[in-house]
Order: sequence, then C-alpha cells, then structure tokens
Amino acid sequence: MSTVVDTQVAEPASPPRGGRWIDRWEPEDPEFWERSGKRIARKNLGFSILAENLGFSVWVLMSMVVVSLGSVGYAFGVGQTFWLLIVPNLVGAALRVPYTFAVPRFGGRLWTTISAGLLLIPCAMLAFAVVTDGTPFWFFLLTAAAMGLGGGNFSSSMANISFFYPEGKKGLALGLNAAGGNLGVAVTQLIVPVVITIGTGINLVYSALIWMPFVVLATACAWFFMDSLTQARPDGVSYQRALANKHTWVMSFLYIGTFGSFIGFSFAFPSLIKISFVDFKSFVSLAFLGALIGSVARPLGGWLSDRFGGARITLITFVGLALGTVGVMLSVNTKSFPLFFCSFMALFVLAGAGNGSTYRMIPAIFATQDADARSAKRQAAAVVGIAGAIGAFGGVLVNLVFKFSLEGSGTLTPALIAILVFYGLCVATTWWFYLRTRAFARTPSLAHAGV
Repeated sequence: MSTVVDTQVAEPASPPRGGRWIDRWEPEDPEFWERSGKRIARKNLGFSILAENLGFSVWVLMSMVVVSLGSVGYAFGVGQTFWLLIVPNLVGAALRVPYTFAVPRFGGRLWTTISAGLLLIPCAMLAFAVVTDGTPFWFFLLTAAAMGLGGGNFSSSMANISFFYPEGKKGLALGLNAAGGNLGVAVTQLIVPVVITIGTGINLVYSALIWMPFVVLATACAWFFMDSLTQARPDGVSYQRALANKHTWVMSFLYIGTFGSFIGFSFAFPSLIKISFVDFKSFVSLAFLGALIGSVARPLGGWLSDRFGGARITLITFVGLALGTVGVMLSVNTKSFPLFFCSFMALFVLAGAGNGSTYRMIPAIFATQDADARSAKRQAAAVVGIAGAIGAFGGVLVNLVFKFSLEGSGTLTPALIAILVFYGLCVATTWWFYLRTRAFARTPSLAHAGV
C-alpha cells in the first residue's frame, strides 16, 4: 500500500505500490506550495544534495590519489596518469542518461538510495588497490572506472528535483542542488591530502575508507526520508520530442562549455600544478579552492538568470572564460604561478556560474515550446539527462587535450589555444540562438520566459 505523505495533498496511488509516492503535486498553485509543497520540496532537496555531494566526492577521488601514487611506489607516466583521470569522467558521463531513465522507472526515493549505496564499490576497490603490493595499472584503471558511478548521480538528482519546484523558483533550487553536489569535488580535494598523512608516511587507504560511513548514512536517509512523485516521468515520448528539438543539442553544446570546463578542470588542476610548476607542487593542497568557489558560484548563476535571463548570463560567462584562458596561457609562458593560480580560480568561478545559467535556460526554453505545462516539464527533465551526459563528456575532452598537449609538446599552450577557440564558438552560439534580434522576432516568448 502507498504511504500517504500529506493527507491534504496526496491521494492513494493507482495501482498501489510500495514506498513514499505522491500522486498529486501542483507546485505552481500558491496555496498548495505554501501549505505543504514547499516543506516537502525542501526536505527532498536536502537529502538529494547529501547523496549527490558524496557522488561527486567519489567521482573525483582519483584526481587526488594520482598525485600521491608516486610517493607510495607507483611510477605511472603522464599518459597513464591522465587516463586515470579520463576514465572516471568518461564512465560518469556515459551513466548520466540511464541514471535519468532510472528516476521514472524506480522513483526518486528508491533510485537515490540505490545510486548512493553503489558508491561503496569504488571505495572498497581503491582500499584494496592501495594496500595490496604490486597492484597493476589495469586494476587502478578499473577502480577509476568504478568511480564513474558517482558521476551519474547528478542527472538523476537534477531530473528528480526539477519536478518538485515551481518554475519561478527552479533556477535557485537546481542551482543549490547542483552546487551541493559540485562541492563534493572541493571536499575531496581538501580532505584527502589531510587524511592520507595521518600516522606515518602516506596512507592512501584512508582516502577510500573515509567516505564509507557517509555513504551508508546518505543511503539510509534517502530510503527513510525522501519521496517519489508520480508525475516525475520523462517518458519515451518526451525523450523523442526532446531529441528532435534543436534546442536540446544547442544547450548540450553550451553545457560542454560550462560543466565540461568545471569537471574537466577539477580533475586536471591538481596534476597540472604538479606537472607544470614543480617548485610549487606543495600548492596541490590548495586545488580544492577552485572547485569550492566554482560550486558556490553555481546557485549565483541560477539566481542571476532568474533576474536577468539565462542567455545573458551565459554569454557573459563564456566571454569571461575566454579571458581566463588567456590568463592561463600568459602564466604558462611567463612561468608565473600566481597568475596561473588566479586565472584558474577565475575559470572555476565563471564555469560554476555558467552551470547555473545554462541549466536555468532549459526549463524556460521548453516552457515556451509546449503549451502543455506537464509535457514541457517532462521534456525539460529529459534534456537535463541528455545535456548532463554530453556536458560531462566535455570534461573528458578537456583532459584529453591536456594529455595530448603535454605528451606532444611538453607544454599546455596547444591545449589552451583549442579551449580558447571553443569558448569563442560558445559565445557565438549563445548569441545566435538566444540573444540576436531576429531570433527574438521569430520566438519572442523566449525573451519573456527569462531565457
């Protein structure tokens, strides 16, 4: 029998099913929202953030492990090091689409429980790898792939939470949800350098064991306290319509530039410091600052988009990302670590804000494309999964260009030139589709929708 969450707003599910399912959910109704909708939405948002935060923490764990592998006897080359960074990014990106489908299949509550519990697998594998003498590179690579399980959590969490909030509050809610998850990157990069030095020497096993009790806690909280919405069903028809809509692919391209930059830089930044500025390798412990400020900037990007329009904020962030890339190029050529570090901090802030603004654009765009509000929300939820997967794949591309650049020329300059050109394309794409006068003339509702 279904659990009735709120007798004033819920009706028995039909057909009956187990778990905490809510069948009537009308966040656009002010009375409904104030009476009980807001409380339920905030509760689910809070536990979603906890699980997603741990997903990101495990996803980027290898970014901090690789910089210490040499200290414990594993002499992997630059190419092997970057493969250990690329593989979890690639697996996490690939899992984002099926993770989005898992929400309508199992419900947000059950799937959050499952996806959180799965994080115990890569933690156990890493613990085994670093305490076993002579662990081969292929097992580290397999462990890195298992860490990709944490990357899939984002799409299912965002798709689920998007149904809980009304349109006017969706930007901030999704920004907070994503930022809470993104903060997992900073938490890992802050905590791991500290915990692995507890005791004598470098104890990499602690980098795996520290997450396990928190994973168990997040799993239990999701099961006992979260809810599932019957209407949170981006069905096959919604996916087909979303796939046929050009804006799905435009926004996916732009999300490569924002989230792809954030996650790609997050994976690579500690290693780039160690490789490019040997005399400043002790500053690897400060790498967490980039992910931290980028995560904090994400809800700010959503909030600014609610006020000024997502396309305008997105355009500004891409211009800023291009300027920040120029700063990194200058720092590499002049061997200036302060300029290198500050330029990367700017890149993280702008990528974080761009993450919030691009995700805010998606529901606004589809609200203008379909007069049926429920259909529009389902299409937007489908695009969240599609764009999330493609955007995460952008992180793979970032690390690949860094790998080829360092192996081919011994410097970051070729990679940075390629990234700069890409940001220029993102500026042009944002302007062409969402800001130029003729575009507004054809689809004037986009301007009024806050796109």
